[in-house]
Amino acid sequence: MVRRSVLDMIFKEMLNIRYRLDDLEKNFSNWNPQPLEVANTELLQLPDHLRMTYITVASRGECDATVVSNLTGRCRAVESNYLNQLARMGWLNKRRISKTIHFRPISKETVEKITVGRSKRAKTS
Repeated sequence: MVRRSVLDMIFKEMLNIRYRLDDLEKNFSNWNPQPLEVANTELLQLPDHLRMTYITVASRGECDATVVSNLTGRCRAVESNYLNQLARMGWLNKRRISKTIHFRPISKETVEKITVGRSKRAKTS
């Protein structure tokens, strides 16, 4: 008799956890980052082939190589290479969502922190 009540309590708690997880998943699935506004002078620092890829990602907010390749008309492998170059250069962040890698522009606050840090290191050297 005691076992049955303990199992019922565990089952009810598991249901509560499941409902909370469903709510969290619903909240995160509706989250879409806003497109980023970038000054033309900053974009001129990029080569033409990378600039087109960056503008596509910045206008969408976040996307993967397949979406970018569909929008630019270039093959996915080329876009994947360009996106990884932009990530290494510090223009994009990348994160894994299941099996795909999603790229998004770095926020202005992060860019300002990076540039301030670089200028402080340059002054101390």
